[in-house]
Amino acid sequence: MKVVTFGEIMLRLAPNGYYRFFQNDQMQATFGGGEANVAVSLANYGVDCAYVTKLPKHAIGQAAVDSLRYFGVDTSKIVRGGDRVGIYYLEKGASQRGSVCIYDRAYSAIQTASPEDFDWDSIFEGVDWFHFTGITPALGANLVEICKQACIAAKAKGVKISCDLNYRGKLWTRDEARAAMTDLCKYVDVCISNEEDAKDVFGIEAENTDIYGGKLDKNGYKSVAKQLADKFNFEKVAITLRSSISANDNDWAAMLYDGENYCFSKEYHLHIVDRVGGGDSFGGGLIYSLLNGKDTQSAIEFAVAASALKHSIEGDFNRVSVSEVEKLAGGDGSGRVQR
Repeated sequence: MKVVTFGEIMLRLAPNGYYRFFQNDQMQATFGGGEANVAVSLANYGVDCAYVTKLPKHAIGQAAVDSLRYFGVDTSKIVRGGDRVGIYYLEKGASQRGSVCIYDRAYSAIQTASPEDFDWDSIFEGVDWFHFTGITPALGANLVEICKQACIAAKAKGVKISCDLNYRGKLWTRDEARAAMTDLCKYVDVCISNEEDAKDVFGIEAENTDIYGGKLDKNGYKSVAKQLADKFNFEKVAITLRSSISANDNDWAAMLYDGENYCFSKEYHLHIVDRVGGGDSFGGGLIYSLLNGKDTQSAIEFAVAASALKHSIEGDFNRVSVSEVEKLAGGDGSGRVQR
């Protein structure tokens, strides 16, 4: 099995612990980004996974490449060129103070990439699965075209395609997102969304739900999943269900619709160490499960358990193994010391 993911990896700069921006003069420097996070999860599960992007040839670009190589991600398809690595600043929230992300990614290497940079026919040789998110086409019209070319090439080779809608209002408008994603989703087999993305991108909203008040109605999400599947002929639709009690405490679950069955996972109460990358770890877990032939219920349980564990880990990357995820999915969430 081989997977390819495509997107932007960024330098993450974050104050230590729960400090506010420049509360002191130190920041932790790591790397992360939606599709890169998925690639790391899959590599940790033993899947042959290649990550595709464009990065500068300088030392910061190489450090980003090395951060992926550490986990065994195939970086041989990364295009080198451009002038800068995108940056995002993260201030972690606590209690009733929400987290804050500030992006500094304009004119990054991938944002200025051209369709000619990527030989998708070669990239997809021997590949089983392709994953991207709505963040990547949001970077510009050129990235919309690059994503479309990737999807066309993947389809031509019989590669399954998954997409996490991942709407980011700081990158494009709802109208821009709807136009681009309506076109791209025609190629997608497995759609991943959350409580807000389906509404923001396609105007499909769950009824009787208040995500800020912690009220989620399961029947509303069944309707959202079916509307998405009917609109785009998706084989499967996964919807993550997050109830935010505070910045530190969330209830976390998900649903997977396979065209016939609506399977809901068990719900986890999370005391959060780091929320960023939680959705990506869900995507990685879901792709792994489906590639390995898990049934719909088992697939959603594995994906949600993988994501629950990610919320306990600093940084964007989910540093867990299949056995750890399966242990939690099987019901052992005690958190007891392992001796």
